[in-house]
Amino acid sequence: MPDFLLEIGCEEIPARMIDAASQELRERVSALLTRERLTADKIAYFDTPRRLAVMVAGMSAAQADVTEQVTGPSVSVAYKNGEPTAAAHAFARKAGVDVAQLEKITTAKGEYLAARVTKKGRSAAEILAENLPSEISSIYWPKSMYWRKANERFVRPVRWLVAMLDGETIPLEFAGIWAGKISRGHRILSDGAVTISRAGSFYVDALRTAKVLGRGEREQQIRKALDAATRTIPGARWREDQSLLDTVVNLTEFPSVIPGGFDPQFLALPEEVLVTVMRDHQKYFAVEDGSGKLLPHFLAVLNTDGDPQGLIRHGNERVLRARFNDARFFWETDQKRSLLERLELLRHVTFQKDLGSYYEKTRRVQRLCSWLSEIVRHSGMAVRPGVIHKAVCLAKTDLTTELVKEFTELQGIVGGLYARAQELDSSLPEATRLAIADAIYDHYKPESTEDDVPRSMEGAVLSIGDKADTIAGMFALGLVPSGSKDPFALRRQGNAIVKVIDKYKLPLRLHDMMRDARAGYQGSEAEKKFIDDAKFSGVVRTFFRERLEFYLKDVCGYPYDVVKAVLAADAEDVVDALARAEAVKQVLHMPEFLAIGAACKRMHNILRQAQEKGSTPAARFEYLPDSVQEEKNLAAYLEVNGSKVEELRRKNEYGDALILLSTAREHVDAFFDKVMVMAEDEKLRANRLALLRTLLKEFSTIADFSEIVTEGQNIK
Repeated sequence: MPDFLLEIGCEEIPARMIDAASQELRERVSALLTRERLTADKIAYFDTPRRLAVMVAGMSAAQADVTEQVTGPSVSVAYKNGEPTAAAHAFARKAGVDVAQLEKITTAKGEYLAARVTKKGRSAAEILAENLPSEISSIYWPKSMYWRKANERFVRPVRWLVAMLDGETIPLEFAGIWAGKISRGHRILSDGAVTISRAGSFYVDALRTAKVLGRGEREQQIRKALDAATRTIPGARWREDQSLLDTVVNLTEFPSVIPGGFDPQFLALPEEVLVTVMRDHQKYFAVEDGSGKLLPHFLAVLNTDGDPQGLIRHGNERVLRARFNDARFFWETDQKRSLLERLELLRHVTFQKDLGSYYEKTRRVQRLCSWLSEIVRHSGMAVRPGVIHKAVCLAKTDLTTELVKEFTELQGIVGGLYARAQELDSSLPEATRLAIADAIYDHYKPESTEDDVPRSMEGAVLSIGDKADTIAGMFALGLVPSGSKDPFALRRQGNAIVKVIDKYKLPLRLHDMMRDARAGYQGSEAEKKFIDDAKFSGVVRTFFRERLEFYLKDVCGYPYDVVKAVLAADAEDVVDALARAEAVKQVLHMPEFLAIGAACKRMHNILRQAQEKGSTPAARFEYLPDSVQEEKNLAAYLEVNGSKVEELRRKNEYGDALILLSTAREHVDAFFDKVMVMAEDEKLRANRLALLRTLLKEFSTIADFSEIVTEGQNIK
C-alpha cells in the first residue's frame, strides 16, 4: 500500500483562487481512485502560492483482478448436432478460453453461451500517468492563461511536476513538463531545488527545511507573529479579520510580520475608509485599543523571514501615507456637493445596459419599497415609510463620488457616512437623519450568509427592495444563473433577501414581491426585451425555492428531508416555512408520523392511478349505504378534527396541529386494512377517492410527510 504524491508547481497563483482549486484537485483525484477501483486510507493536501499538492496515504499499488461473465451467441447458433459451430469457436477465442469451458446460461431471451473472463488489474502508476493530465487540465479557474499552446491552459505557467509512488517516479507529463522528484523551496529563503526522496511525510519535511510551510502551519505562524508584533505597541491588539488572514496565508510560503505606523491626523477620516485602504488595498491588519478604537498602527505580513534594516516597513508606511492622502482628498472633494445634488447625476450612471440608469432604478425601488412598507405596517410591525423613501432616494448617489470610484468596496458605506456628515434637510430631526444614514449604510447587507443583516427595519426593507428589483430585471431579461455562472451575483442577493425576511420575521411572500418588482419596469424600454410573465413566474419560483432550500438546510441546519417535506407544502413564505420546519423536526421521533408518511405516499399513488384510469373523486365525501364502518370513522374523525387543525394552522401553532394530526393514525391504518378504495361500484369508488383527497390535503398543508426519510430509506 504505497503513498502517492502529486505536486503541480507553477508561478504565483492568485490567493483568491487557491482554496477552490485545491479542493477540486483533491475531489478529482479521489473520484479517479474510486472510478479505477484503487483504495486509499487518507487524502491530504499541501498548497502554497506556487504549488498545489495532493498526498494519498495507503493507496492500492494496483487494481484487483476482476472476473466477469461475458455473454455470447445463443445455444441454437453455437451448436449444431451437439457440436460447436464456428460462432462458438469465435466467441471462445475472443473470450480467451477453450470452447470446452463455455457455459450455458438462461436469459429472458432463451439459452445463451457465456464465458468467465478474468481481467487483470492495471498498476496504479499506469492508471495515474494516463488519467492525471486530463484531471489537472480540467480544474476550473476564473481566469487562465497559456504559454506554449493555445489549448494548454492553466492559471499560471507550470514550471515543475512531482509525481511519486513511495520513492518511484510516475511517468506523468503535463504542459510539456515531465514529472520527477525535484520540487522547489522558498523563492528567496532557499537554494531553489529540493529533492523529494519519498512520498508522504518526507515531502512535507523536505519543504519545511526549504522554508515552505503548509497552510495550517502558515496560519499558526502568522497568528503568533501578529501577537508578538502587537505586544510592541502599548495597550494594543490586532483586529481579527479571518478573510484577510485567509488571503495572506495564501500569499506566503514562510510568513513573518512587521509593525508600521501612520500619522494620527488620518484618524479624522472615518474608520471604514482607513480599514478598507489597509485591508483591501495593502493587505495590512488594523490595530485597535482595548475598546476597539482604531490606533495609528498597522501590521504587515511578509513572505520572508523579517525586515532587519526596516526598509520594507519604511516602504509600506510611505505607500499607506499616499493612499490615506488620496482618501482624504476624495473625502474633502466630495463634500462640496451634497447627496441630494448628486441624485440627478445618477441619470448618467448605467445600472445595466438593457435596464437603464441608476436614476431609473432608484425610482423603481422607491415604488417597490412603498408597497413593502405598507405590507409590513399593516401586519402591525413598526416601520417608518418616510425614512425608507428618503433613504432609497439617496442610496445610490455615492456611486458618483470620487471616494467610491477609487474604493469601490465602500459603495453604500460611503453613502451612509456622507448622509451622517451632511445636512440632508434642515427640517429633519437629528434622529431621522441618522436613521436615513444607517439605512443607506446597510442597504447592501448581508453580502453573504455569514454577514449581519441591516440594523434597522428601514434598512431591511431597503435592502430587500433593492435586491428584488435587480433580480426581477435580470430574470425578466432571461439572465438566469446557471451552473457555476452567476455574473450578477443573483444567488447571493436571493440568499440575502431570504435571510433578512427571516431575521426580521417580515410578512412577505416571495412570488408576490417579485411580481411587484417586475411591475416596476412597466412602460420602460427594458420591458420590450422581457420574457413573458408565465416564464418569468416559473423561473423566479424555482430560483427562490432553491434559495429557501439552501437557507433552511445549509444555514439553519434542518435535515434535507424535513426541508423537502416543508417546501412541498409551500415555498413562498420564509417565516412560515421556518416555523413549519421547526415543528416537523420536533415530531420526527414519533412513530405515528413515520406511519402517516407511508400512508401519504399510498394516498398519492392511489389518487394518481385513479386519475390514469379515468376515475374522478366525488366533489365531497358522503355517508353512503355501502360505506363500511372504517371509512365512516375516518370521515367522522376529519369532521371533528379538521376545523381544529385549520384553526391551529391559522394561529401558526404548527406543533400542536401536528400532534393533533398524529391521532389520525389509528383511523388511517384501519381504513387501509379494511377498505378497498378502487371498488367496482363507481359511486362508492369516487366517494372513497374524495375521502382520500380530503385526508391528503389535511396532512399536506404543513408538510409532505412522504418526503421524510427513516433509517436511511425514503418511506415512499
